[in-house]
This record gives sequence, structure tokens and C-alpha cells, in this order.
Amino acid sequence: QVQLVESGGGLVQTGGSLTLSCTASGIRFENNDMGWYRQSSGKQRELVAFITPDGRTNFFDHSQKGRFAISRDDIKRTVNLQMYNLKPEDTGVYICNAAEYSPGGVLRSDYYGQGTQVTVSS
Repeated sequence: QVQLVESGGGLVQTGGSLTLSCTASGIRFENNDMGWYRQSSGKQRELVAFITPDGRTNFFDHSQKGRFAISRDDIKRTVNLQMYNLKPEDTGVYICNAAEYSPGGVLRSDYYGQGTQVTVSS
């Protein structure tokens, strides 16, 4: 059974920091791209960042680049999203994702956690 369990969300003031963690089980963690999505009220789920098995990272929101960092620990089977200088527009439910691809780039599996709420007050 696949489980992605997020933690670390909460309420912070503008300019504050949070570190989100996601612990995975039931997958070949070392073979997965691990990522974080954000679901904000009234908006579609959007990809925030991901990290590949070999450690390459990608961020999709220019306003977050430089303020967010993503890392993984294959021994602990965790992926972290460190968020600094938080802004109200960063508010949302942050959802962990695990995606495994074949060597040819075909998506083999795609799993999501339940999410953790991040609220940034102005």
C-alpha cells in the first residue's frame, strides 16, 4: 500500500518560514521524482517544485524561486520543502507527489498525499 504522509504545515506571518516533510512508503522511493503541489482556494492544483532521483530540481513559480528549496533523503524516504520569506499568496494545501518514469520517460506510477495546510497571514 502506497502512503505519502505530509507534515509541517501551519499558520505563519508574512516573512516567516516553514519546512514541509513528506515520508513515503510502498514505493521504490529512490526511483521516483518527488514533488510538491499547491492547491489554493479557487485555483487549480499547481506544481511547486520537484526533485529527480539524481537530485536535479525544478521550480515552477518565479516568485518562489530563491525562497523555496526542495531536498530528498533516500535513506529516510523523505522529501522536504523549505519555505522562507513566506507571502500570503503562498497559502494553500501543499500536496506531496511521487512519480516514477520508465527510462524512456513514460509515467509508470503517480501518487499523491492528503496534503498539509499552509496559511500565511498578512
